[in-house]
Amino acid sequence: MTEATRRTPGTPCWVSLMVHGLDATREFYGALFDWEFAPGPQQLGPYVRALLDGREVAGIGQLPPDRHLPIAWTTYLATDDADETAESIRCCGGTVAVGPLDAGEAGRMVICSDPAGAVFGVWQAGAHPGTATTGPPGTPVWNELLTYETGSVAKFYGTIFGYETEPAAPADLDRLTLRLDGRPVASLHGVGAALPRDRGAHWMTYFEVADVDASARLAAELGGRVVRPPHEGAAGRSAVVADPEGAVFTLVRSSDGGRGPDEAPPG
Repeated sequence: MTEATRRTPGTPCWVSLMVHGLDATREFYGALFDWEFAPGPQQLGPYVRALLDGREVAGIGQLPPDRHLPIAWTTYLATDDADETAESIRCCGGTVAVGPLDAGEAGRMVICSDPAGAVFGVWQAGAHPGTATTGPPGTPVWNELLTYETGSVAKFYGTIFGYETEPAAPADLDRLTLRLDGRPVASLHGVGAALPRDRGAHWMTYFEVADVDASARLAAELGGRVVRPPHEGAAGRSAVVADPEGAVFTLVRSSDGGRGPDEAPPG
């Protein structure tokens, strides 16, 4: 990996999904986002990387038959040292569930959760730096943590990754933008009692689409469901949908034309 491809620690750099039916999930996302697929590291079982115009944008793996974990997209945050970051997570009240372990020559990974229970990944890049393109339809363009309140988790993530936090407008919303090197990279949203009981605190991945309404309809036709219908937000039009196994994600048509959020996170 060259310095040009290195991501500042704390930057969301990859998203992946672990499911029971890998083939059916590939068909769903292939039809929804025009993804093609190539084999990825097999350390945790069958795993493929989703490609858009030949460039890697996400990963999908298959759970062992006896593992009954919640099906959800996982946001990975970049690090220069997965082992050191894992130790920091433990010291700050988080939990390390998997790793640190090597994913072949691709890199080194950790699966963990913050003090509120939200699962996220940590990625130390080797041959695989992470998402190769972001902005065009079918690519992940934003990541937001939905949690009960932002105060304690903001301290957790800030201590580990050195984020600068900025309250989002309007001021009465419990929402913070996380910045690195002066630019926005992710956001935290405290939703209180509106936090889904079946999922608890969780990271949400936003995928860019050309037409939110059409993509939401297509997701339902492909066996998924619409969780929150299309609506206008600060950074564009979005809808929350779930795939056939229940993994929830957001479709967004960014107001900046697909370059990803700048000042205002989607919502």
